[in-house]
Amino acid sequence: QVQLVESGGGLVQAGGSLKLSCVASGRSISLYDMAWFRQTPGKEREFVAAINFSGRTATSRDSVKGRFTISRDNAKNTVYLQMFSLKPEDTAVYYCATRNIRTDLRLRSDYQPSDFDVWGQGTQVTVSS
Repeated sequence: QVQLVESGGGLVQAGGSLKLSCVASGRSISLYDMAWFRQTPGKEREFVAAINFSGRTATSRDSVKGRFTISRDNAKNTVYLQMFSLKPEDTAVYYCATRNIRTDLRLRSDYQPSDFDVWGQGTQVTVSS
């Protein structure tokens, strides 16, 4: 069973940047798509970005396109989310996610939380105005 641990969150001013990391243990993630979601109190968890197993393709929600970049280092069993030009509305707990079963489906930009079944504990990102 894979475990995911996120880090890198914190408090940053609007316009600033942060880089989140998600380290996996228990098995290699090199054959599995990975994703980042985020959630604010009282709201549904929402998709942020995803990357395929090889790192060759990635998708993201429209509101973060051009500002957030997802990447991975399979040798380090780690996925990253580089966030630039942060806005107060990016404030949320950010979660890393993957699946227990490998798929060959094309990446989408409308994932729901139910599309993934392994989650980290989350890392808080707070953007002040």
